[in-house]
This record gives sequence, structure tokens and C-alpha cells, in this order.
Amino acid sequence: MGGTRPGAGFESPAAMRRRWLAGIFAISLLWAVLVAVFSSDPVHQLWGEMAAVGYGLALLCVVALRHGRTADLAVGLSFAGALLAPLAWMAAKGLEQPEVAVVANSGYTLIHQGTPYADAAVLAGAQDPNQYNPYLPVMALFGLPRALLGHGMLTDPRIWFGVVFLGIFWLALRRGGALDPGRWTILVAASPVIAFELAVGGTDVPMVAFLCLGFAYLWRRQPVLAGFALGIGAAMKATAWPALLVAIALLAVRDGKQAVGRFTLTAVGVVVACVGPFVLGHPKALVENTIMFPLGLASVTSQASSPLPGHIISATWPHAGHTVVVVLLALSGLAVAVSLVARPPRTVSRAVALLAGAMTLMFALAPSTRFGYFIYPATLAIWLLAIRAGNEVRQRQEEEPPTPDLDEPPPSSRTIPPTMPAPRPVA
Repeated sequence: MGGTRPGAGFESPAAMRRRWLAGIFAISLLWAVLVAVFSSDPVHQLWGEMAAVGYGLALLCVVALRHGRTADLAVGLSFAGALLAPLAWMAAKGLEQPEVAVVANSGYTLIHQGTPYADAAVLAGAQDPNQYNPYLPVMALFGLPRALLGHGMLTDPRIWFGVVFLGIFWLALRRGGALDPGRWTILVAASPVIAFELAVGGTDVPMVAFLCLGFAYLWRRQPVLAGFALGIGAAMKATAWPALLVAIALLAVRDGKQAVGRFTLTAVGVVVACVGPFVLGHPKALVENTIMFPLGLASVTSQASSPLPGHIISATWPHAGHTVVVVLLALSGLAVAVSLVARPPRTVSRAVALLAGAMTLMFALAPSTRFGYFIYPATLAIWLLAIRAGNEVRQRQEEEPPTPDLDEPPPSSRTIPPTMPAPRPVA
């Protein structure tokens, strides 16, 4: 635990310096305690109490043990205590945020009614915001296990959110060039950024993994695969749409029109294939659920709330404030679009940073928002850190000459041809 050179360690959680690993678990422990103490939601409180035990044991392990496997043990304790145990318990007991039931119900209506959305006529008199489904059709796939097999721990949509995240995020790390993607995946999944969101709700967790995978393929200059990954995300939730624009801007200045065409055709093709049938068959229901409701223009408003500027303005001045927030959102989107044209990102790193900043601004100004939405910029930043560290290590290894085995004696001068210079001594 701890590298041999200054700044080493971020290429793998197992190589991370002890003080950094201890800091990660200390912050995670504080996060869990604050959730347990200050949240008014009993599901959140339960996660905070259970996660605090896991993070506390992980921190104690890092501080007290001196062993080559200490990092693995600590990460395992945090993963079990902050994610596996709370998720299994809540799934078994049916403790969940409303969006879990919304996704499960969308799977049921998809099978029995041919659409994951309630009809606009039904919603006209709705008083319960959970009758609305703000997600795009691919999200309904996570509700199919419960719709087909009934209630149970293994049919809970959160279980499948987690399975997809682990697989896709691991692939995103691997394709991006991160070293030790397995350990990185477990550490990130165990962090409050993912564990809290996944244990109580989780709809954003699989989508952010597809965003990372899309930019990993952009890193590898594979626009078709990038378009496929980002297209799936865009057909899951509208939050992914800004990523498509950022990716197009990056490809336009870095790889040219042909790459832009392949990416765009693939991404749009995936979205059309997944969303198109419902646009043709139930256009009004789709608009009412996925556009009007998230913007606060439906008959009832979303329950999502956090003390962020957009929500505060909307709540303080219900009519004029809401209009102001919508205008601010439109202006911020326009500003990002102008930035993409005037100064497009030329590297994946800058593209991801731009996307993370745009999402942060969007979530801060949204009239109905939660702190959990910041999972997007946070996860993108962690993914970028891991792949940059891995690629920097590989670059150094390619630039540095191989180091002789220090256990072997230096070669004898009698074995070196006279015309060859004597090797430099190893420092």
C-alpha cells in the first residue's frame, strides 16, 4: 500500500498510499453518518447506519493492519457494508424510493399494455406524481424481472441496476486503459457516490456507466462502439443527451467528418430503434411523461427536491420562479452549445470535464432535482482519474528502458564484445 515514487498509487486501489485510502474511508464514514443523522427519509437513514459500520471497519482496517492485502480487505469491507448488505436487506424488505416502483411498474405496463407510459388521459386527473414515468423506454427493461416473476429480492430493479453497473463500468475502465479495473470498480461501487444511490433508488447508476463506456470508446477512437454505448444511455434517460453533443464536438475537431457520421448514425439509430415505436404508437403519453413532467409542466410536480438554486427559486415564487428557472436552463444550455462550437474539446479529458461541468450546472438549475444527480459528474471524474493514471503508467513504461534484474550479478566484461560500450551501472 503506497507507491515507491512521489505521486504513485492512483493506478490501482491496491497500490494507493495508506493515507489516501484512509482519507477515502474517513470521508465515506462521515458521509454515511451525516445521512443517518440529518436525512428525514427512513430508507436513507437505514443506509447511513449500515454503511457507517462498513466504512468504519474499512477505516479501522487501513489504520490498524500492516499487510500486503490490507487494501483489498478494506475495500471488501466497504463494499459489503455500504452496498451489498443494505441493498440485499432493502430489496428483500421492499424498502425503496418511489422511482424503483415506477421502473417496476413500467416493466409491467410494457408487457401488458405495450407501452411503459400511462395514457395522457389517465394522467390528466392524476394526483400522485409517481403515476408518471419520466424515463425513456430502455429503463423499463429493468422492471421486467418483477413484472414476469413477481416481487422478490432478485427481481428488484436495483439488483439489476447494480449488475449492469458493475459489468459496464468495469468494461469502461478496461477499454479506457485503467490498470486493475476490477479493484477500481469495487472501490467506486462501494463509495457513497454509487452505494447510496444504488441501495435506495439507483436509476442513474447504470446510465452513468454507459456514459463512461461511450467515452472510453472515444478514447480508443472507436466511434461506432461509442455511438452504441451513448445511444443506449440516451434511450434510457434524457440526462445522457448532452453527452451526445459533446462527443460529436470532440469527434469533429479530432477525427473528422467521417467519424462524426459513423458515431451519429449509430447513436441516433439506437435511440430511434428504442424510442421510435413509442413515439409512433403513444406520442402524447411519451411527451407528457418524459418532457412535461420533468420540466414541472404537468398536472402535478415531481417530489424531487434539494436546497439547490433551481428548486429554491421555483418553490419561493411558484409561477414566476418556475419560468425564471426554465429560462435559466435554456440559457445555460445555449451557453454550453456556443462553447462546443467556439471552443470544442480536442481531447476526451477535456470533453468529459466539459460534460461534467454542464451537468453540474443543469442539476443546480433544475426545478425538481436531488443531490443524487451529482453522481454523473462525480463518477465521470473518478473514471477519468483512473484511466489517466493507468495510461500515464503505461506511457512511462514504454519510454523507460527495461531495468535489469537486481538479483542477477552484473555481466562480466569478458562476455561483452570489444565494440560494444559497457552498460551503465544500475542506480
